Amino acid sequence: MPESAEEVYQRIVATTGDGGRLPMPPSGEWDIFPWEVVDGALAPKVIQPPADEPGRYGEDPAKPCGQCVDGIVADRIVWEDEHWVLTHPGQPTGLPLVLMLHTREHEDFGQLDDEIASQFGRISNRLVRIIEHLPNIGRVHVSRWGDGGAHFHVWFFARTKGLMPVLGSPAAEWDDIIPPGSETVWRQDLHTVATKLSNWGGDARA
Repeated sequence: MPESAEEVYQRIVATTGDGGRLPMPPSGEWDIFPWEVVDGALAPKVIQPPADEPGRYGEDPAKPCGQCVDGIVADRIVWEDEHWVLTHPGQPTGLPLVLMLHTREHEDFGQLDDEIASQFGRISNRLVRIIEHLPNIGRVHVSRWGDGGAHFHVWFFARTKGLMPVLGSPAAEWDDIIPPGSETVWRQDLHTVATKLSNWGGDARA
């Protein structure tokens, strides 16, 4: 069962001390991170002049698709069927659950045929319903960016109910900031999601 907001908060306090700050996540060093401190105040970075975008993995010949070349690491698979694979990041996360749904075939959003697109809608709806019915889950945010890789992948971020201000799109950033929780609890929750999703078909792997 996912931790309550009180349990997560106590874990944060145990890491930082009462009123302490958690460390900056690696994303703070990214070139695409939009903020910087100027004269002691937080300000948006200066927008750079237009430039050619780098090729994504799977569409640039010099950057082959890792999923197609190496496959998905077997012990990261939560659930799978003939067309889809649901994975986890390999270890507990700051948010209760962070999952990624991939197509087996190398294709991207906008390239799915109607049947596969319909399957995506059904699987996503079931997955959100399953996770949001777990105790202490406030919402599941479904996110597709895809600027790094051309192989279809969609993120599912489950946030803790009542843990403020972990709300909205910044929840994905908070995932990298909040200390990870118990691996035992995390694996139990993965198993619950996998077995419930397999009620509609496919195989539970977690």
